[in-house]
Amino acid sequence: MAPKHQSALPTQAKKPKKPRLTPAPRPEGTSTSLNLPKEEKEQQEAIEHIDEVQNEIDRLNEQASEEILKVEQKYNKLRQPFFQKRSELIAKIPNFWVTTFVNHPQVSALLGEEDEEALHYLTRVEVTEFEDIKSGYRIDFYFDENPYFENKILSKEFHLNESGDPSSKSTEIKWKSGKDLTKRSSQTQNKASRKRQHEEPESFFTWFTDHSDAGADELGEVIKDDIWPNPLQYYLVPDMDDEEGEGEEDDDDDEEEEGLEDIDEEGDEDEGEEDEDDDEGEEGEEDEGEDD
Repeated sequence: MAPKHQSALPTQAKKPKKPRLTPAPRPEGTSTSLNLPKEEKEQQEAIEHIDEVQNEIDRLNEQASEEILKVEQKYNKLRQPFFQKRSELIAKIPNFWVTTFVNHPQVSALLGEEDEEALHYLTRVEVTEFEDIKSGYRIDFYFDENPYFENKILSKEFHLNESGDPSSKSTEIKWKSGKDLTKRSSQTQNKASRKRQHEEPESFFTWFTDHSDAGADELGEVIKDDIWPNPLQYYLVPDMDDEEGEGEEDDDDDEEEEGLEDIDEEGDEDEGEEDEDDDEGEEGEEDEGEDD
């Protein structure tokens, strides 16, 4: 039998294995609350379990948000033809949008008389949510030819970037000479029925140039979430001044009716007294006839 072939290279001596260090066994019950009294230990364990359960709840909430967003996107597309049809019908009603804004308590607080005059040329309002909805939206205002500015459309957009920081941008208003309502005198006051409860921008149109706090733009949110879904409810709100006038007339009518009733009652009392006097006179004449 031939001998086995051996390699000419010298074999390296095997290095001895390092002994594996194993941690010392932890005594049963060892935890961060090892030295706590029994009641505090139970509370600590309960808190840890609550945190685990809360993590599961948060996970489900995130999942629900994703599902809700899909549903909102679906129905947002389904609503678009109806919004378009509604805009076409609104276009047949003169001064629909200015009336709607004037009747809205929050928007009307921003409107001076000149703002109202300018908004009489507003023919259409459109709110467009971006495709993924949560990233932002745009509000478009369509105007007829007017004596205040050259623009046919004024827009303001609101965005959320990837980090979640809000921002906004808007159309630059091309004011006609001497017609810049954002620079009007501060002496312009709202009507008595619309007194401001706190400081507001000097003009409704100042909103287009204000990008200081896009994440808390109340006017944008009011238009998008309150007015746009159903503007008709604000268009049909009765004028409060007319209601007050009607109420005063009703009060006057009531006072007149009460006055007439008082006069009638006094007349009845006088007639009653005259009747009593006539009866006493007749009794006196009868007594004189008997004496004769």
